[in-house]
Amino acid sequence: MNDLCVELGYNSINHVGEELCGDHVETAGQGEDSQVLVLADGLGSGVKANILSILTSRIISTMIAEGLPLEECVKAIAATLPICSSRGVAYSTFTILRLINNELAEIICYDNPPVILIRDGAPTELPGRDMIVGGKQVHRSELRLQEGDILVAVSDGCPHAGIGVAYNFGWQLRDIADFVATASVAGYNAKTLSTMLIAECDRLYGDKPGDDATACVVRVRRREPVNIAFGPPRSREDDAKMMTLFFSKGGKHIICGGTTAAIASQYLGTPITTELKYSGGDVPPIGHMDGVDLVTEGIITVSRVIDYAKDMLEQNERHEEWDCGHDGASLISRMLFEEATDINFFVGRAVNPAHQDPNLPISFHIKMKLVEELSELLREMGKRVKVMYF
Repeated sequence: MNDLCVELGYNSINHVGEELCGDHVETAGQGEDSQVLVLADGLGSGVKANILSILTSRIISTMIAEGLPLEECVKAIAATLPICSSRGVAYSTFTILRLINNELAEIICYDNPPVILIRDGAPTELPGRDMIVGGKQVHRSELRLQEGDILVAVSDGCPHAGIGVAYNFGWQLRDIADFVATASVAGYNAKTLSTMLIAECDRLYGDKPGDDATACVVRVRRREPVNIAFGPPRSREDDAKMMTLFFSKGGKHIICGGTTAAIASQYLGTPITTELKYSGGDVPPIGHMDGVDLVTEGIITVSRVIDYAKDMLEQNERHEEWDCGHDGASLISRMLFEEATDINFFVGRAVNPAHQDPNLPISFHIKMKLVEELSELLREMGKRVKVMYF
């Protein structure tokens, strides 16, 4: 087993005037380190295209996740999809990316644009071959994954962007590859890269997309743990135990909450210094402590991180807010969303009486619910999450 992992991120825009997207992305796991991603593009746009793309992607991802060989899946779906009598093309095209043990990628494209490979920060030719499966011509590639590799699968709405507006012949795949390669230097995660790519497509369409456009990004990286201590233990006798386990873990360390920070300060024998200026609006200031990467307030800050996480899993419209911010919630978000692959929560069960006061102007979620919600959101991002209670 290697120490590589993959990030998956995707985003879409709808054809102008349509409520539903004619493209659909489906993911499914095959164990801890293997998964499949399917991007389906339904014929046309609107409701019919949406239904066709959802059916296609879900059928393929389910069959592959259940262990059916890739060629058999393609043969089954190719035999199922009818051909449009007027246009002579399939009612849904698709791209399959199967990632095996974070080491090998198997790729099949059926009438979708070829998958783009960025390696060592530059567009790189992805070798492959055409083959006939179930009477349909598909393009198949296999790739041994390396750290830093980025795979980009797009629907044809991306290379069509800008036709007759910014370009005579659309946004060519080589130009899309250059765009992603340039953006990837900054270390953005897969979701943010897909968001940036789709935002550029929208701009090239003049904010009036002439087709549904979807971008899926796979980013290969090494595992990076981040540890979060949130709240003091129920029993003060467990303070040292919690801190010993917390600081024994490799990776970065975040402490949320004033009481938790005080316990860590006493354990490490180092003082806490707190910034006085609010740099993030209503998010409380951060603190500093030798031996700790970040010290923040607890409930309000973590609640804001949850807001950012929900947005990121949807349209990711607020990514610039947390990506450029210097407040505690933005800093935590960057560590969790961009840097971390494995996240360990050390959660104290002590009750803070202030948070139970019904007269407070802010309605606080209880600490346990915040941790549960954030943990689930991070798992949806593909992070490995472990929660330990004290």
